[in-house]
Amino acid sequence: MHRRQFLGSAAAMAQSAQIPLPPADEKALSGAGEVSYNVHVTIERKRPGKPHKGKVLAAIQPHCDDIPIFAGGTVLKLIDEGYEGILITVSDDAMAGDGVGNGEVAAKNEQDTREVARRLGLREAIFLNYPNHNLDAWPIVEMRARLVFLFRYFKVDTVIVYDPSGLYERNPDHYVTARAVEWAAGICAMKWDYPEFGLAGVKPHPVSERYYFARGPQLVNRVVDIGDYIDQKVWVNLANVTQGPAGNTGERLWKKLAAQGKRLPLLGNDAETANRQYTKYFALSRDRARGVAHNLQWAEDFHYIGPAGSEWDSYIAQNAVPL
Repeated sequence: MHRRQFLGSAAAMAQSAQIPLPPADEKALSGAGEVSYNVHVTIERKRPGKPHKGKVLAAIQPHCDDIPIFAGGTVLKLIDEGYEGILITVSDDAMAGDGVGNGEVAAKNEQDTREVARRLGLREAIFLNYPNHNLDAWPIVEMRARLVFLFRYFKVDTVIVYDPSGLYERNPDHYVTARAVEWAAGICAMKWDYPEFGLAGVKPHPVSERYYFARGPQLVNRVVDIGDYIDQKVWVNLANVTQGPAGNTGERLWKKLAAQGKRLPLLGNDAETANRQYTKYFALSRDRARGVAHNLQWAEDFHYIGPAGSEWDSYIAQNAVPL
């Protein structure tokens, strides 16, 4: 289905008779995904025009479904506001999904990921192909060097990745990726780190912003309003048919209920609608819960780190006086 048709059908569904919605995820709604230290939370809303024109973001994930689930709405929003972007997948994704063996699973996940990048509006999908579920056995310094090269080559201003300080993260692919990105972004502008890259014309470049997401508790200081992008985010997640949370789960539930002589009005009357609605209201229920917690319809949470010295720049601009 074309994006225009997809969004049109989603709008039509929203305009139809009111259908009871499933409860939002209670853990997310109660704030279980946040750690509060009296930190000010900024609500980041859609900005008109193209305020980020000329900037580049890198969305980095260990697996093909991570960015679509946890940050797809934010990526869509930033691209809409003028960013260009790349998608970097760190593992080979050979251990999760349908297929007759690891090679087929990896190939199908790569195909899905390229479609995810296209639907997100990103210019490149890059694959580092480290062994899935085994990133903690690989030298993190090598990953860091490769990431520094990519950040410099594409002149990346903003990274979006798992939180390197997220609590209770058990998956080594997640925390290794996060830590490799954290320090790659930290040294990307330093001339004495990997000076040999300059011989290939790749010069130091600062990464000035970080959006860190997490599966479990984290320090949240930024909530991104993705209400205008939720249906596009659903469309992005539906591209992950091999191992994503959506796939044809809605269709299977719809058919299972039909075999029992039942139907769930929320899932509609066809397989396509069932998959879309299941993804939106079940697979992405966390986004709705976090939106409700901040008086929004749909939202994504982050630990955001902005440009160094931005607070001083703002203070100086507001308080400097003539000699």
